[in-house]
Amino acid sequence: MKLLISSFIVFFGLLSFKVSGQPMNSVITKESELVILLDSLRKATTDMEKVEINYSFKDLMQQTLSLPDAFAYSFSQLETVGFINSPDGKLRIVNWNLEMADKSHRYFCFILHYDAKTEKINLHELTEGYISLTEHPDYTIYADNWYGCLYYKIIPFEKGSKTLYTLLGWDGNNEMSGIKLIDVLSFSSGDPVLGASVFKKSKSETLSRVIFEFNKKAYFSLKYEEDYSRIVFDHLMPETPNLEGLYSFYVPDLSYDSYVLDGNKWLLYEDVVAVNPEGDESVITYVKNKRTGVLEEKKVKGKWLNPEDNSAPLSGIEHKAVTPEMDVNNPLAYDGEETMKKEKKEKKEKADKRDPNEMTTTLGNKKRKKIKIR
Repeated sequence: MKLLISSFIVFFGLLSFKVSGQPMNSVITKESELVILLDSLRKATTDMEKVEINYSFKDLMQQTLSLPDAFAYSFSQLETVGFINSPDGKLRIVNWNLEMADKSHRYFCFILHYDAKTEKINLHELTEGYISLTEHPDYTIYADNWYGCLYYKIIPFEKGSKTLYTLLGWDGNNEMSGIKLIDVLSFSSGDPVLGASVFKKSKSETLSRVIFEFNKKAYFSLKYEEDYSRIVFDHLMPETPNLEGLYSFYVPDLSYDSYVLDGNKWLLYEDVVAVNPEGDESVITYVKNKRTGVLEEKKVKGKWLNPEDNSAPLSGIEHKAVTPEMDVNNPLAYDGEETMKKEKKEKKEKADKRDPNEMTTTLGNKKRKKIKIR
């Protein structure tokens, strides 16, 4: 997450050298100071301690990010702070959170944006306001009234002459539910704006952002598949019909939906097939815990399992499905490979092992030995 693509490093390394009169070691020094504060912040045990230390940490972070060299610097020592970079090399989001005693979260975010018109890197801060993601806001949001979350993916796309950035984010919300979202970041007169009417849910409904709230005990996946230009996510449903609308009781139903980028719109497709990254031989599935009744994540081999093969149980359960080739009136076909092996063995045992040279040509009876008379 903190590693930059090589072109990004080269381009902005040159840019930093061009506009900055300050040596890179000033950023390194600032990082060392930030590490000390971050360590104290993560060790704080009370909400008051966390808030007080975070004031100092945030101020120092703002000073550090104001240095031109900060745009391309890795900040690899700040392991619990997210540094997310856009593939086009023009946007960087710096993001962290505080978990409070009541399991709620406070979020902090800075945005570094390269403005091609002015050839400058602008620094913006997103400040939490009174908006709650549980209210599913579907309107334009500005920097001074942010809902708060941790962003973990940036997907640039073009709309007319402007570049917009689709963001995937996470919010710990509370003890009962978690939230993930898809939002869009754009810039108006150089200032960040969140939300854009680009998510086509149906012919008659277009959303400015997409928000998923789910039971915190369940695992909800929201990821971008670059090869297919789509965002794939679990389909959520209430644990029981009478809990509809109570999102803290929503869990994945083992099917997937997606938003596919079509020009400058994200189109909703339901019941899609999720694809694992190339080289990944495992898949994520969900198994209901018999004791708690909660769906739990389970990683299994991503190879196709022959349902006719008794040695390849599915999800730990012995299972042999009846396929069209398995005629119930044909024991050999129905019993599968094991019976076939058995039949071959029996045929082999019953095979005529007599020496053909000792047989008559017509009846196959064994020839009598001729007695030689001397």
